[in-house]
Amino acid sequence: MERRTIGAGALAVGAVGLGCMPMSWAYSTSRQRGEESLRAVHRALDLGSTLLDTADMYGPFTNELLLGRVLKERRSEAFVSTKVGLLVGDQHIVANGRPGYVRRACDASLRRLQTDVIDLYQLHRADPEVPVEETWGAMAELVQAGKVRALGLCAVGARSARRPGARLHDATVRQLERVQQVFPVSAVEAELSVWSPEALETLLPWCESRGVGFLAAMPLGNGFLSGTLTPGGGFEADDLRARHPRFTAEMMAANQPLVVGLRRVARRHGEHVTPAQVALAWVLSRGRQVIPVPGAKRERWVSENAAAVDLRLTEHDLEELARLPAAQGSWD
Repeated sequence: MERRTIGAGALAVGAVGLGCMPMSWAYSTSRQRGEESLRAVHRALDLGSTLLDTADMYGPFTNELLLGRVLKERRSEAFVSTKVGLLVGDQHIVANGRPGYVRRACDASLRRLQTDVIDLYQLHRADPEVPVEETWGAMAELVQAGKVRALGLCAVGARSARRPGARLHDATVRQLERVQQVFPVSAVEAELSVWSPEALETLLPWCESRGVGFLAAMPLGNGFLSGTLTPGGGFEADDLRARHPRFTAEMMAANQPLVVGLRRVARRHGEHVTPAQVALAWVLSRGRQVIPVPGAKRERWVSENAAAVDLRLTEHDLEELARLPAAQGSWD
């Protein structure tokens, strides 16, 4: 697989990563099967999708434990990204950026992942009660101690923190400017897809100008852009999409033109090309520092996602995708 680099340290990873969250968190529990997920991770490494993206809160903790079973055998083939800063309670999630907690959480992640070093340690959310510089300073100490290779900031929660009238990632950029004064940012993880392109406004240009890697979260729009979800099909109660405004039957039907457009482009490239692959190829075309991290828990989807690296969209394709209607429905 094509390789791309993260940050000034030029950490090399496969151009398409693997988001491991669906294996243990946020999506239908009844469809989560540990052995099937293990096979999916092994398949990703076989195909060169070396970036494995997880977090201590996924499960919580069970996602890191699952990855640890693979890393015990294949650590040298993987690039491990995990996150710190969120605690999961009963029906609530809270931020914790206290330096002492960060140090303890890192040691716990290392144990669960069965590794001596984390390749990319990301701040999942800033703690409003702790200056972000203090949290980042504690994370920098972990690099100096040899427990972490590089630091990143996760901006997936930017929507909930946006001020009225502000662009989506204005607050994230301000936060990045602050932590950059403490220790270099190697990567930013934020949502980017055909139906959620806001990162193109300010966040991606910020990364480009500073040589910072960009991990594109939810590049398939939580599965919608794959064209495999049926409007009105419903979701299990524990599936985050069951409560999501853009996944009501009405909004899924209203946004079908996006899937139709992806499918139309896919057909031009061959009968076996899928809308999901076109959506990933669009993300890959946003720049050499962009690495889409689609979530998957089955070998089939891992293989399909990895194959998107070989799909080269033409200028005509990109122009057609740019003309697709904006997604309808709130995303907040």
